[in-house]
Amino acid sequence: MGTDRATPGSQTSLREANRARIVSAVQQRGSLTQVELAGVTGLSPATVSNIVKELTAIGLLHTAPTSRSGRRAQQVTLARNLGLVAGIHFDTRSLRVALSDVAHRIVAEQRMPLAPDHRADAGLERAALLLTEMVESVDASLQEVLAVGVGVPAPVDVRTGLVSTVGILRGWDGVVVPDVLEQRLGIPVYVDNDVNLGALAEVRLGAARGSRDIVYLRVSYGVGGGLIIGGDVFHGRSGIAGEIGHMIMADDGPLCRCGNRGCLETLIGGAVLLAQLQPSHGHLTMRDMITRAKEGDPDCRRVIADAGTHLGRAAANVCNLFDPELVVVGGQLAAAGPLLLDPLRAVLAERVLPSTAGPVDVVEAELGAAAEVRGALSVALDRASIAGALAVTG
Repeated sequence: MGTDRATPGSQTSLREANRARIVSAVQQRGSLTQVELAGVTGLSPATVSNIVKELTAIGLLHTAPTSRSGRRAQQVTLARNLGLVAGIHFDTRSLRVALSDVAHRIVAEQRMPLAPDHRADAGLERAALLLTEMVESVDASLQEVLAVGVGVPAPVDVRTGLVSTVGILRGWDGVVVPDVLEQRLGIPVYVDNDVNLGALAEVRLGAARGSRDIVYLRVSYGVGGGLIIGGDVFHGRSGIAGEIGHMIMADDGPLCRCGNRGCLETLIGGAVLLAQLQPSHGHLTMRDMITRAKEGDPDCRRVIADAGTHLGRAAANVCNLFDPELVVVGGQLAAAGPLLLDPLRAVLAERVLPSTAGPVDVVEAELGAAAEVRGALSVALDRASIAGALAVTG
């Protein structure tokens, strides 16, 4: 006797898998043409076209005509009525919260300063209040927010949401971030190291779009790194992978906040660079230093060039270990452009093992100060229950 039950490998299960593949690709990248969807998913253009038409008809996808390189195409996004997601980024000195629809369109964004040594309870309460106000400002409710992604400037065990290294982020030791925010908001919360989120955003939406293996370096007042391997963030055993700022550069170097001596951060962290200039230039901000360097100030140019050299030495070790396609440099110091990147490139050319693929390319990040919060939004979108909508319509 025949049966209508779908079995593994059946036409029905294959169709459902292809639908899910297309939705996942659009969900991750925000928008793609149908030709790009075929390339990303490995499905035939005809299959992509049929599934897109089907999912557009039931309100899950949205299409609009577009023109790329003079050729007409159909741009595919998720339908914007599926809900909202939120991204929260705690920097050492500020808090940024963004709210977006599932098509990656930012509908609200706010930034506020934080005390340098703020406690987790105060910071998380501020973030919850700010997010609640932002949701109300777009005439929505918290029930419409599908998920929240959070980035913090410290290693995080993503399985538990626990800040996994003691002493790196004062006032946050032992805090399980999702537990606190989920109780306050009633929404699923996912947390990661902020530099990992910056790396994810640059791969999905920025300078490394289309790459699968990259090293992301973020140089501001602190120094961090994120590793993308096979298109996914590599966390390691407890979330400490990629912490290039704490790579030992000199055994007898300055004492670092992590308790070791001679970490990279003690050589090129923003406060360290500005301290070198204080005797001759007085009080400067990083923006001041970069502006003066671009205007030709020799001392500021030398400090930034030296930072590029130190960063290159550390990055060369990482490149020899992971053999990435691309090194992406973000953070405030990246705004120095070639003044920082050219010395970095020179060191990589000298110290990275030669390859038939040529030297590792080094580029400035595209998303700037928004990278980490965009990464938090991407994580929220990845975890949002949009798959549930697909299952219901199946």
